[in-house]
Amino acid sequence: MDKSQEIKNLVKEKYGEIADQSKEENLSSCCGAGGCSTVDYTIMSDDYSSIEGYEEGADLGLGCGIPTAFAQIKHGDTVVDLGSGAGNDAFVARSLVGSKGNVVGIDMTPKMIEKAKTNNEKLGYNNVSFRLGEIEKMPLKNDFADVVISNCVLNLVPNKAKAFEEMYRIIKPGGHFSVSDVVLIGSLPNQLKEASEMYAGCVSGAIQKGDYLILLQQAGFENIKVQKQKEIVIPDDILSNYMSKKDIATYKEDGTGIFSITVFGQKPQNACKPGSGCC
Repeated sequence: MDKSQEIKNLVKEKYGEIADQSKEENLSSCCGAGGCSTVDYTIMSDDYSSIEGYEEGADLGLGCGIPTAFAQIKHGDTVVDLGSGAGNDAFVARSLVGSKGNVVGIDMTPKMIEKAKTNNEKLGYNNVSFRLGEIEKMPLKNDFADVVISNCVLNLVPNKAKAFEEMYRIIKPGGHFSVSDVVLIGSLPNQLKEASEMYAGCVSGAIQKGDYLILLQQAGFENIKVQKQKEIVIPDDILSNYMSKKDIATYKEDGTGIFSITVFGQKPQNACKPGSGCC
């Protein structure tokens, strides 16, 4: 089994477990990867409770931003939520697209899809759906979405270049994305890079901020801009699971930072359509 498949299996396993946990358990961990801290705090997620469309039963506390707040979603839009989990961001997006719009959530973890569908059945939305699939090969046609959103998920994808290419494929010419994700500034210690729990917890899968933005540009997007950035501080009691006190001190002194960013990018209006003969 190759490394990429191992990572996908790990993420499926961890997020299958997370689907059965409470929001409180997830908030006291690293993106829900495990109860690795006894401190009552939220490491990455933002508060959705006052946002229109918010459904408490769909909020597992797994995000690192609120991409819908920046996504410029309009009434009637078709929105795709990548790594939709229990449906939190998809339901918020539904409140923005209205009854004439359409929201599709994509997730590769069967338990998450099951949980999202159960939540949707309770809400009775006929224009929200959830599909099992991988972001690197989405079960969607070309030029499908007006807007793509994602919340603390793309960093978990092993082949980010392919994921961004897929985003580009499914977005309509002139459409755009707004995604919240975890990136690095500086070099993450090997102990954290190699820790499976930290990978599933959004940290070890993160890449350099500059590389992340370059990959988006290489996928074909334009007008790329960081809409919001905040530093993520991992408490010592979590770091101590992977590093000595000396290594923690060195890590804090070397300028390395873990950040949540919300990024916007647009597919060019004149983008070549597959089959048109221009590409």
